[in-house]
Amino acid sequence: MRPAGRGAVLIALAVDAVLVIAFAAIGRASHDSDVWSGLWQTAWPFLAGLGIGWLVMRAWRAPVAPVRTGLGVWAITVGGGMLLRWAAGQGTALAFIVVASLTLLVALVGWRAIVTVVRRLRRR
Repeated sequence: MRPAGRGAVLIALAVDAVLVIAFAAIGRASHDSDVWSGLWQTAWPFLAGLGIGWLVMRAWRAPVAPVRTGLGVWAITVGGGMLLRWAAGQGTALAFIVVASLTLLVALVGWRAIVTVVRRLRRR
């Protein structure tokens, strides 16, 4: 596996960040009438968790690897996000933890799995 270029790393990080923000926006939309007023409050713990996940997993080494990078980034994003929400006095109900975990698993690992499959099919 060849190292990822700077552009690929930045795109992967941007995709992750957009997906985390989309997760927060969809969650707010399903519970609030005004998505924009509290979007940052909902998103920041998970964005911080995402940043920590990228650092811990050294995601820049293999930014689109679903297992090597995606699973670790996902687990740290959810775990870190929930810990930060708890520390900030935000909700961490079990149902929210389950929904956030499953949604972010599909998002953060799913796009990487799709890219991996497409790359393999193109090599044929």
